[in-house]
Amino acid sequence: MAHVDSLIERISDPYLRAQIAEEVAKLVEHKDFGLVFQRHLPEDLEVPGARPRRGDTVRLRADPEKQNHVVLATKDGRATIIAVDAAKQTIEGSAPATLDHDRLVVVKDFSVPIYPGLAPLGEINRGGDKPTHVVVEGENYYALETLLYTHEHKVDLIYIDPPYNTGADDWIYNDRFVASTDAYRHSKWLSFMERRLLHARRLLNDTGVIVVAIDDSEDHRLRMLLDATYGDENFLARIVWQGNVKNDARFGGGGLDYMLVYARSKSELVQRGARWVERKPDVDLVFEAANKAWAESEGDSARATRALKKWWAALPKESPVLASKHYAFVDDVRPGEPYFAAPLMSPNYRQNLVYELLHPETKRPFETPRNGWRYSEDAMLELIAAGGVRFGRSEATLPTKKVYLREVATQVPVPSFREDRRRGGVQLAAALGRSDFPFPKNVDVLAKWIDIITGGARDSVVVDFFAGSGTTAEAVMALNSYDGGSRQSIIITNNEISSRTATVLRKAGYRPGDAEWEREGVYEKVTRPRIEAAVTGLRPDGSKHSEGLDENVAFYRLTYEDENLVALGRRFDAVAPLLWLTAGGVGPVVRRREDALWALPSGAIYGVLFAPSQAKAFAELIAAHDRVLRHLFVVTDSESEFQEAVGYLPPELRLETTRLYADYLRSFEINGKG
Repeated sequence: MAHVDSLIERISDPYLRAQIAEEVAKLVEHKDFGLVFQRHLPEDLEVPGARPRRGDTVRLRADPEKQNHVVLATKDGRATIIAVDAAKQTIEGSAPATLDHDRLVVVKDFSVPIYPGLAPLGEINRGGDKPTHVVVEGENYYALETLLYTHEHKVDLIYIDPPYNTGADDWIYNDRFVASTDAYRHSKWLSFMERRLLHARRLLNDTGVIVVAIDDSEDHRLRMLLDATYGDENFLARIVWQGNVKNDARFGGGGLDYMLVYARSKSELVQRGARWVERKPDVDLVFEAANKAWAESEGDSARATRALKKWWAALPKESPVLASKHYAFVDDVRPGEPYFAAPLMSPNYRQNLVYELLHPETKRPFETPRNGWRYSEDAMLELIAAGGVRFGRSEATLPTKKVYLREVATQVPVPSFREDRRRGGVQLAAALGRSDFPFPKNVDVLAKWIDIITGGARDSVVVDFFAGSGTTAEAVMALNSYDGGSRQSIIITNNEISSRTATVLRKAGYRPGDAEWEREGVYEKVTRPRIEAAVTGLRPDGSKHSEGLDENVAFYRLTYEDENLVALGRRFDAVAPLLWLTAGGVGPVVRRREDALWALPSGAIYGVLFAPSQAKAFAELIAAHDRVLRHLFVVTDSESEFQEAVGYLPPELRLETTRLYADYLRSFEINGKG
């Protein structure tokens, strides 16, 4: 500060000197505390395969400097372009050039709205009428904008495992790998994350939660960024995962990953009674043993209890099940249920707890405990009537309360755990027959925490927009398989390749968009085949690795549509999957047949009215539809015509209604602000 003061004193104009000194004083007085970083705007994306249009920003595909040009005109597969600066002003001395489209790549600027669609890449249907899991290949910022149209305020849980920004060329900003030598790599990463986190927050419903995985590289900065974007009052937990330790490390073995957990509204969660619990270790093994003992005893609880106690005695000393060892009795009131016998004496004297209690068989009284019984006489008699008290052969043995394991089978989760991180790689290799992805997450770990954080809800919607190898989707499907749930996952990944592979391919003359380049990307090589293997049970080479899962999955690629063609109704097939997702992603995607007045296929949960003049007839058809409808889309430019068509709908259906394509176009004009 002294240096600044000395510079100010060198200003000869006294009025200017005083003004500058005053402004500097204000800056010092109002200095920001907390996370301060340079916001890098705009962010952009190269879109290989997109057809250049007049006014688009493009680059030469083979240009390592990534010089931007503006398209002046296009004709017959060729575009006339001219070089521009960052402000999109023509660079002095540059001249127009006309090139074939295939030599150019369109650049999407995040500050400019896009109008997305989804191109189908395939589907697997093994889950009947359960919601479909959706896998989208595309840039996640634009995919998030797309989900803001289909899922704003609808998502229960977002789990993301973003690039950790270690400086080892492990993530890309503006189509360039960011190295440790980049002086702005931390602020670039924070800018990159902030845009996505703000969009993600809008996806969460009132009780929605976001989980962000990170390591020591950006943990402290990310925590402050989440405080700023979600509110420090909405912080829920910092879960610590101790993975593999590096024995050759100089200052501690490391191996720590964190999961930072924030609610959209912690107060809303508290108000609704949300509480995290998890199953006690291996508690299901106890239930299995008790059920087996009961079956083999042919309904004799004494024999079943002896068998269960024998099972306990045979367990190894290090077994985590031993934490529940006192649940050694088998009940006949609740056939096969394990329980333990708890004392029924009161720890403190109260007069209303002192009363005479009779043995149900001998009809003689027990000796009343010194402080009386644990429950009042009425409560005790109710407990006995419900079969919740265990009696001995006579009044000489005091009765005990049956504490059933099922009623206390959960516990508060510990926010730190140890798990060998290599397990995730083993799972991925089992699915693919090879290992082509560094440090994949463990399916079981993600399934456990997804279940805990969503409160065991079996119909949760879970989003992951840094999907990587696809672990989140498999974890959600595994949970459904375990408890019969109908959870839905929506995961997003680009088709990015590693820095090393990119170098090799560039030397060979390949560029993004070439088949040789794209087949090495994470979506093509890992994400999609991993999800396909999980559902079908077959590896990419056709060999079997499991029985598969009873789930539905649809694969899509994010596309960038011409808003004029959308408005004219000529891109309905591209927009159709968005309508399906908006309605819940259940059943078939509605497609338009040529000259169709409406679309309402059998089994669909939404319909599209292409001819509002036919609204009355369409409303009559809805009444006979074979599935409960959730949503109706009406294609019209007129708000009054839309309202008139909606007026024919039976009010008891309580259908959500949307006007096409005005609502679609307006949504992306609002969201597309970079």
